[in-house]
Amino acid sequence: MTDFTMNKGADGVAIITWDVQGKSMNVMSMEAWPVLDGLVDDALADDAVKGIVITSGKDTFAGGMDLNIIAKMKESAGDNPAKGLFDGLMGMHAVLRKIERAGMDPKTNKGGKPIAAALPGTALGIGLEIPLACHRIFAADNAKAKIGLPEIMVGIFPGAGGTTRLSRKLGAMGASPLLLEGKLNDPKKAKAAGVIDEVVAPENLVARATQWVLATAGAIPNEEIPVYPLQLSDPKDPDSDPVTMPMGSDKIVKPWDEKGYKMPGGAPYHPAGFMTFVGASAMVNGKTQGAFPAAKALLSAVYEGALVPFDTALKIEARWFTNILMNPSSSAMIRSLFINKEALEKGANRPDVADQKVKKVGIIGAGMMGAGIALVSALAGIQVVLIDSTQDAADKGKSYTTSYMDKGISRKKATEEKKEAVLGLINATTDYAALSGCDLIVEAVFEDVGVKAEVTKKVQAVVGPDCIFATNTSTLPITELAKASNDAEKFIGIHFFSPVDKMLLVEIIKGKETGTVAVAKALDFVRQIRKTPIVVNDERFFYANRCIIPYINEGIRMVKEGVEPALIENAAKLLGMPLGPLQLVDETSVDLGVKIAKATKAAMGDDYPDGEVDEVLFWMFDQKRLGRKSNSGFYSYDDKGKRTGLWEGLAAQYPVADDQPELTTVQHRLMFAQVLEAVRALEENVLEDIREGDVGAILGWGFAPWSGGPFSWLDIIGTPYAAERCDQLTEEFGPRFTTPALLREMADKNQEFYKRFAAAEKAA
Repeated sequence: MTDFTMNKGADGVAIITWDVQGKSMNVMSMEAWPVLDGLVDDALADDAVKGIVITSGKDTFAGGMDLNIIAKMKESAGDNPAKGLFDGLMGMHAVLRKIERAGMDPKTNKGGKPIAAALPGTALGIGLEIPLACHRIFAADNAKAKIGLPEIMVGIFPGAGGTTRLSRKLGAMGASPLLLEGKLNDPKKAKAAGVIDEVVAPENLVARATQWVLATAGAIPNEEIPVYPLQLSDPKDPDSDPVTMPMGSDKIVKPWDEKGYKMPGGAPYHPAGFMTFVGASAMVNGKTQGAFPAAKALLSAVYEGALVPFDTALKIEARWFTNILMNPSSSAMIRSLFINKEALEKGANRPDVADQKVKKVGIIGAGMMGAGIALVSALAGIQVVLIDSTQDAADKGKSYTTSYMDKGISRKKATEEKKEAVLGLINATTDYAALSGCDLIVEAVFEDVGVKAEVTKKVQAVVGPDCIFATNTSTLPITELAKASNDAEKFIGIHFFSPVDKMLLVEIIKGKETGTVAVAKALDFVRQIRKTPIVVNDERFFYANRCIIPYINEGIRMVKEGVEPALIENAAKLLGMPLGPLQLVDETSVDLGVKIAKATKAAMGDDYPDGEVDEVLFWMFDQKRLGRKSNSGFYSYDDKGKRTGLWEGLAAQYPVADDQPELTTVQHRLMFAQVLEAVRALEENVLEDIREGDVGAILGWGFAPWSGGPFSWLDIIGTPYAAERCDQLTEEFGPRFTTPALLREMADKNQEFYKRFAAAEKAA
């Protein structure tokens, strides 16, 4: 069965239905394009067909183009991939342009058959680009549906005409939130934004679109067509209180095909339009610092396309989209942020054991971390026991969920009923006996081995022998903590990132004796709470903190050397890092950094490498500049806690040198500080899968998303160059940049991480 089928009704309307078999949501494949093209040709050539409705056989319309296909488009585009990609894109444009023109006379813009899109639910990417080529878009009143063009979030932009059509329909300013931010709207908001034309009751969706087609084709007089209201006064009686209004038009031509069309907000050469594009350019560079190729390419496609006729604009869009597909950043982002992320969420590395879905979770410690874990667990429908040492503390932890739900209600994203249901799942108490029946415990108490050991004993005196015990820790070795357990096989680490409700990553840490059931339980729990898991082996700082601490330390080390703090921070942001290392210290707090430094030095002894960093950090601590929480750190803050700029007093203690390093040198120090730790983690088997290394880096600490992660970045720059640059950095700045043996070996063989380790996985 093909993805698209057509049924020609006796009323003269051809219904083209998109229904990809074996998929919960429609995705577009390359093979489906000629099928759609052939059906449209058939309908346009058939005199008995008055018009067309394109809809879905599912409760959603489409999730977009199959990103697995997009990721491989470059390598499957032939000996001249740029030409192959461009020609393929123009083939897609030809199909959608055929829908848009629908047989109209090219000179007079008359004739043609009206084509409507009827969206029963979510329509994303190509799932909106096809409707944008239709003459009218109807959407079912479905609050859960999302309509938009989110391609920018995975390193590309709408390349099948969506960029050009939406910017011409709404103007550059109106289209910018959807194109440049990937904003998704429900149907009502999409209509208010001008993206779709009409929202109707789900049961009337196709009938309403069919009536519009017939009226527009002139098959039925306008005044005789009943128009269904959004919600019927009596849903069981379709004839109740009908409303009538004109539905049709004798012309279906799009505004941009009309003579004298003017772009909303003004074209680039118009004074108003010029200012719009100046503002859009500033916004893009302000948010991306020029590090994300797709954003710049999208803006170029809109700007250049606005200067020329529509068909030429489509060619420009195709050229810029080809440019992005040829850029290794796009395939790296798609691979990490879609393909690999989805694979990890579906259990790519889950042990082959029975389902371990969590029914009742006990959370020990109702502070910010415990409260956040309780919230996401209850939102997932899991029964929660939230324990703290006092009832007030336990209640305060539960109140975090109350505040969260109240905000959702104020934004119309939740209801009072939903709030009561979620709160009803949380039992805030001091009584450990309430943990009876729990199949998972998540301990989130103070980072102290003794405190955690005491809690472990208390819990295991109550729960059954099959209950899995997870400790939420960011630094303490799991194997050491497991010594307090009466069954180390059922003891595991689960490292949540703060704030729990916003951070997507969860790091699962296996101790030396952790069993497969515990790993499966942790993975199934993370999946239930809709987070992305990575599984790592037990080692100091695990994976995420192991890589981010050197980044922070390198920034602080440069302060001591006399590097201008603004240069350090801006170099990081130009790399695509969300926060510079100094701002990151302020956000996580200076005193936490001091605590970690002291603990690390005590553990490593003479091998401790960061004495120069400690001098700066400890001095800041002595000055009581603890970061954002004290309204003073490497940055200055106003009374409301807003950053007002880097602290000028820092230069009095650590003067800025007259000779400043090149930007690239600062960037490479910051980048390699993180990347080399990722390689060492893989080399030492802390990481077992480079996919987890890349996804974990982006979701865990915001590692340059445009790169696809540390291993993807090394593949982009090439392992030979990476090793050569490490040698240069080592000679100039010290042994912390020493090339790991694994990287050296791969450089000598000119190997890529994804080719080497993907091949190893297949062989295994």
